[in-house]
Amino acid sequence: MKLKDTAFTVRAERAILFRVVLPDDYVDSEGPLEELRRLAETAGANIVHSAAQKRGNIDPVYYIGKGKAFELAEISKEQDVDVLICDDDLSPAQVKNLEKVINKKVIDRSELILDIFATRAKTFQAKLQVELAQLEYTKPRLKRMWTHLSRIEGGIGTRGPGEKQLEVDKRIVARKIQYLRGKLHEIEKRQERLVASRKEFFTVSIVGYTNAGKSTLMNALTEIDTFVEDKLFATLDTKTSVCKLGNGQKILVSDTVGFIKKLPHHLISSFKATLEESRHADLLLHVVDISSPIVHKQIESVNTVLRELGCDKTPTIMVFNKIDAVKDESIIPLLRSYYKDCTMISAKTKRGIQDMERKIVETIERNFVNIELSCSSANGKLIAYLHEHARILSSKFDEQRATFRLLMEDKLVNKLRMLDNGLQIKETAGRTL
Repeated sequence: MKLKDTAFTVRAERAILFRVVLPDDYVDSEGPLEELRRLAETAGANIVHSAAQKRGNIDPVYYIGKGKAFELAEISKEQDVDVLICDDDLSPAQVKNLEKVINKKVIDRSELILDIFATRAKTFQAKLQVELAQLEYTKPRLKRMWTHLSRIEGGIGTRGPGEKQLEVDKRIVARKIQYLRGKLHEIEKRQERLVASRKEFFTVSIVGYTNAGKSTLMNALTEIDTFVEDKLFATLDTKTSVCKLGNGQKILVSDTVGFIKKLPHHLISSFKATLEESRHADLLLHVVDISSPIVHKQIESVNTVLRELGCDKTPTIMVFNKIDAVKDESIIPLLRSYYKDCTMISAKTKRGIQDMERKIVETIERNFVNIELSCSSANGKLIAYLHEHARILSSKFDEQRATFRLLMEDKLVNKLRMLDNGLQIKETAGRTL
């Protein structure tokens, strides 16, 4: 199985960036193609021209107008361009039509992000996840992107009469996708067991937009040396380490892959195992680059992904990072008034780190209680509820009663009595609830 040499590689290529700006589109102060430029440079492309066309709607044939397509064809010829990169996802037909007019390789935003992920993947798990995402992306685009995938057919009885090579290729891709999903499902189950094995710790997951400074914050909080680079998607693999807070409490902190607007959905599903830490965390630190001109849009993009992962209800502290790089400090009181439980830091200089740790302690003490609970050992509904909504630190069963020590959100404790009238609950500090 082999991709054409031109697929999924924009490294050291001369590139044109382009997009359509619709009437309702938000354009940041640095320009409509600034983020795409950073993505392309992260992939290694040399940007020679950018084009943003204002239109009332997307052209179903060329994405941009036909006249603009011919204009880009002339520029591509004059500038000796290798690839044109679109800031939106293109349909296979749009790519085919654009390539026919321009006579150059055309890729879209998802393909560019996949290229970056492919170059960044280091571990076996990350490589599997990237390969699965690539296959899911290319499956509907086989006619354009794939050459003859295998010269070895399945043998007698595996092909229908007159089956075309493209149909054979589609079957090969479908089998490969199924195989990779199976492998990643095994990893996901191991990851779930690993997360569950850390029940004696309170877990905190660092999430945020790509390049917001999550890995730098991870290094500031813990003793591990996480890879840091001023490029998008520098971190693809989750790293976890112990952090000792000012009150002496130890917590587990995990760094995660960065999010981005219009992040391909199949990437989110492929990286489900990597994001397992976030899905099961007790607390999220949502790291935001406060110096970004599109700070609110980045927050919105991260919140969208968190909703897709099902962890938008998890207690969250907004951490505004890179405060040392802010040009207009009037944004600070505005953000403080809008996000009541936020903190301002510079992970690079460690300014504000102690205040952030204090916020973490306050959030733990405000939202969670450490309790001992005794219930009927036959109450399967209650016990199942505890496993789903609480972190069980220890458990003991006898013929009549089950006793648990657990960490649970304060607001959920009262719901326990609805499941068992004879429930005995008390805080480990001694206060009966």
